[in-house]
Amino acid sequence: MINFKRLIPSSLVIIGSLLSITQSQAAEEVNVYSYRQPFLIQPIFDNFTETTGINVNVVFAKKGLTERLKREGKNSPADLVFTVDIGRLDEVVKANVVQGVTTPTLNENIPSQYQGPEGQWYALTTRARVIYASKERVAEGEITSYEDLANPEWKGKICTRSGKHPYNVALIASMIAHHGEAETESWLSAVKSNLAQKPQGNDRAQVKAIKEGVCDLAIGNNYYYGKMLMDKEQSAWAHAVNIVFPNQGDRGTHVNISGISLTKSAPNKENAIKLMDYLSAPMAQKMFAEQNFEYPVKAGVEPSALVSSWGKFKSDALPLKDIAKYRKLAVKLVDRTGFDN
Repeated sequence: MINFKRLIPSSLVIIGSLLSITQSQAAEEVNVYSYRQPFLIQPIFDNFTETTGINVNVVFAKKGLTERLKREGKNSPADLVFTVDIGRLDEVVKANVVQGVTTPTLNENIPSQYQGPEGQWYALTTRARVIYASKERVAEGEITSYEDLANPEWKGKICTRSGKHPYNVALIASMIAHHGEAETESWLSAVKSNLAQKPQGNDRAQVKAIKEGVCDLAIGNNYYYGKMLMDKEQSAWAHAVNIVFPNQGDRGTHVNISGISLTKSAPNKENAIKLMDYLSAPMAQKMFAEQNFEYPVKAGVEPSALVSSWGKFKSDALPLKDIAKYRKLAVKLVDRTGFDN
């Protein structure tokens, strides 16, 4: 078994050296390149090892894994790549560094809308792109959809992070998928006109801005609400807002995903597929979702008690692979409307 040591060069944290893997070791392990932080996934991998006897070796990075896989080519020791956001999953597919795989377990556990083309990626959790609304200044039912964000009544009252952040790019791409380019551009221009300040900060910063009276509405991922509630310094921000799941009267709320792909090199392919199957099963699904206040993709597996307390919601049924193809156009619309200026 590989003895991992922690190295921290620039943006990349490498746990161990995977280059010295031998054939005898390969049968007992699986190697993962991950954008997901170690504390979120290690308990699940530990349980997999305890159950199967297969060791999971992890390389964690904030960025650059696709480029690394391309450089390493067929000699890459990576079997799986873990990531968040449909954009990054689409990226590894377009870079031709992953391969398709299908198993009865994956097809049974993961709905088709959360599967990539020809099994090139599978979602493991979903996260809703919600609207955060001030409890003091926004009445219940006053805003119910993403389209409502363009209404003139919200002029100077909306906060958001950069339009080019992957989470917002995915949301804008979903709007294009549903409404077309021209209508989405008009919507984005109207939302820009309603901004209280230049897009900045992360999703939590937007909720903080609501608490401080800078704005009344913000766009953000649902799991940040849980993270803020668990943080003594930020809980007051969370208590200042209500979560609104948009578009419950029509297509449903846009969701993004965390997901997994089998690399093209995959020296431990059989073990990698066993891990993929395991991660789609009920126990791992529940563990995965509870670690980060996300939603399981497998039907019948409930989210954490805290997340469940926010209520059930209808999610957009449009396959994410259909949304991904509009990502480049979404970025162009952000530029054309001057959204981030």
